[in-house]
Amino acid sequence: MKTAPNLDHLDADALRALAAELMGKLERQAQDIHFKDTHIRKLTHEIAVLRRYRFGKKSEQLGGEQGLLLEDAVDADIAAIEQELINLGGPQPEQKAVSQPKRQALPPELPRIQVRHEPHSTTCNCGCQMQRIGEDITEKLDYTPGVFSVEQHIRGKWACRQCGTLTQAPMPAQVIDKGIATSGLLAHVLVAKYADHLPLYRQEQIYARAGVKIPRSTLAEWVGVCGVRLQPLVDALREAILNEPVVHVDETPVQVLQPGSKKTHRAYLWAYAPGAFQDLKAVVYDFTEGRSGAHARAFLGDWRGELICDDYGGYKACFEQGIAEVGCMAHARRKFYELHQSGKSQIAEQALKSISQLYEIETRGASLPPEERQRLREQQARPIAGALYAWMTAHRIKVPDGTGIARALDYCLKRWAALTRYLDDGRLPIDNNWIENQIRPIALGRKNWLFAGSQRAGRRAAAVMSLIQSAKMNGHDPYAYVKDVLTRLPTHPNNRIDELLPQNWVPAAASRR
Repeated sequence: MKTAPNLDHLDADALRALAAELMGKLERQAQDIHFKDTHIRKLTHEIAVLRRYRFGKKSEQLGGEQGLLLEDAVDADIAAIEQELINLGGPQPEQKAVSQPKRQALPPELPRIQVRHEPHSTTCNCGCQMQRIGEDITEKLDYTPGVFSVEQHIRGKWACRQCGTLTQAPMPAQVIDKGIATSGLLAHVLVAKYADHLPLYRQEQIYARAGVKIPRSTLAEWVGVCGVRLQPLVDALREAILNEPVVHVDETPVQVLQPGSKKTHRAYLWAYAPGAFQDLKAVVYDFTEGRSGAHARAFLGDWRGELICDDYGGYKACFEQGIAEVGCMAHARRKFYELHQSGKSQIAEQALKSISQLYEIETRGASLPPEERQRLREQQARPIAGALYAWMTAHRIKVPDGTGIARALDYCLKRWAALTRYLDDGRLPIDNNWIENQIRPIALGRKNWLFAGSQRAGRRAAAVMSLIQSAKMNGHDPYAYVKDVLTRLPTHPNNRIDELLPQNWVPAAASRR
């Protein structure tokens, strides 16, 4: 117990300083309490609304595959909110009714893998040798792609006959306490859903064919809790990206269905990644309700660097705040390519030839250090770019306003400074194709899952896909990465979270060597 400090030896100035320090601590504590209370009330209201929807009148719910997808999202959201409330020290989740059936025993025909846990020492404090008097067996369902098995955690019970002391090794910490799923099964569910784009109702059918019935609601709960547990890694990955001087950004629409509504509306997934020539290979997806440039400004925060993007007007406010705009030559080329394909325009053909020469120089300089790449551009690319600008300016005067070729020329001439900024810095790529490649998995998944079931589901998908895609960019197997992270996360220190990021990750087995 702390004793009150002796204040007799302090003068008036020291006392005032001490009082100010204590008042500052009290104010910060009051702010923390207010923030937690406000957040807890918000989450409590949100979970009550979701529960009313999930367990309310059937007439208010959707049917068919849309209903299945939405129910998955609601179940996952409820589990995620419950986990957030636990993290904040809020009210415990409502206990399930006693009348509900007990968890079904795992199929006896599945192979069992025994994992034994014994105390480090079986010598009692009194000096006697303990005797083994029994054991507890906890079964967890594991999944190696294609094969189910059961992990039997056998914890021997040891007792001292002299003094009656009982000791037993604890169960290893799990991402989901008291759940039956191992990190391997959880990783497979996440990778199948967010990398292979298999909705949970399809996974439920696949697992049933393998002899294990896992309710879709249980799968959704696992997804919701894992999303909350993995969020600190995504936050750390965002900070790592914003430490880079060059960042790519692009956005793509996704449809979102909200509980209680039978309609979808358009939301957006934004993708942010370091420059293509940077050492850090990572991407973070950010789910937002709309396409307003305020979302990009909120993500970038105080970051000031060179932003590679298309001509979307939402980024303009970023450039007014000190961020440098870097244009995408691929977008400029695409406008001429479409004209050439549709009308065989000679002006478009000549523009394509000049732009092609710029890309040939980029191919030769791709493997060079930034200084040498910039020198190559200065010697070979800048003269071509200067001639192309003069040629476009001369032809724009001859082309009538409103035509396709006029719009293509205007796009380039108005943005010429941004399109050619890469010539001044060897760290900058010529286009934004790097981020477009990272956003393709979103477009592929969109064809499979059609829409996100809720705002939370969209944010959760963005977070998990950020880690999976970043693992791929660093040459890791997403399943192996997610499984190892989920295994280590419960006991991993928060101040060393960077060790689990895809660009720094070393498998646990390799790190022990």
